[in-house]
Amino acid sequence: MDMLYRKLGRTGLKVSEVSLGTMAFGRWIDETTSTAVLDQALEAGINVIDTADVYGRGMDVGDPNLTGESEAILGRILKGKRNDIVLATKALARVGTGVNDAGLSRYHIYRAIENSLRRLQTDYIDLYQVHGFDSETPIEETLGALDDLVKAGKIRYIGCSNYAAWQLAKAHGVSALHKLNRFESVQPEYSLISRDMERELVPFVESEKVGVIVYSPLGRGILTGKYKQGEQPQEGSRLAAGEKPLEQLLTSNPAYELVEAIRPLAEARGWTLAQFSLAWVLSHTYVSSAILGASKPEQIRDALQFADQRLSNVELTTVDTISRKIKLIS
Repeated sequence: MDMLYRKLGRTGLKVSEVSLGTMAFGRWIDETTSTAVLDQALEAGINVIDTADVYGRGMDVGDPNLTGESEAILGRILKGKRNDIVLATKALARVGTGVNDAGLSRYHIYRAIENSLRRLQTDYIDLYQVHGFDSETPIEETLGALDDLVKAGKIRYIGCSNYAAWQLAKAHGVSALHKLNRFESVQPEYSLISRDMERELVPFVESEKVGVIVYSPLGRGILTGKYKQGEQPQEGSRLAAGEKPLEQLLTSNPAYELVEAIRPLAEARGWTLAQFSLAWVLSHTYVSSAILGASKPEQIRDALQFADQRLSNVELTTVDTISRKIKLIS
């Protein structure tokens, strides 16, 4: 396949339709494997590398001091490649035991960006994203701090993750009122089994020309078909590791039913479930890029085989009909 590129919202920045997510780096895979995954992604034409300051072993063991490993590994293995990529990271989550080691205060943002720059061994972040909404900090404080960092040259663009439409609208209003840089992108979860963003966020981003970089386009691995109802998960899988969001998706969502319903659609094209599911996400023009997480280089190679192809209107309608029937959408 040939990697295709889209503009990030209203900006002039071109991003690959598929991004590399690095939550596994230093958490589930070591530096050698991380390097192989990164090299495969770059060889495929991926130019967006997404990480966060909280990514690390601490996410699994509940220790906020064991964070930053993904950034640290990227800092080492990106040497000589930094100018070829759009580097994205995030801040908000707890990264220490101090009272101010979390949140979106000016105090924490300034510390977070300096720590990320040090670990990533770079002078600037291309896309700096808040990892969620902080109800304890005035949005004016957060946006003011981010605007100052843009003016200081430490950030190129700012974005948000896990924002509801009203939260993004409020942020944009504050940016316009105070003439601050606005969030140019939003990062929601989106896949065949997680379509909540279609209700309010999609109409907003289309109206305001906001870039959309979605995560978990393969439903946290469910849409690869590797999890079977009533069977023990494969050793080394995210479900076997006890990932809570994945467990919740499988218990509160007709995920298994959807997988079996779309399997014939994928087989009719001669594709895997993962290839079909990724193509479904990328068939929506409001998506700027889909973050593909991988723990093996071959997972990227296989998933991207048909990523430059789009589903037909008939296939998209069939998927919607299936989703309504099993009450994934209304």
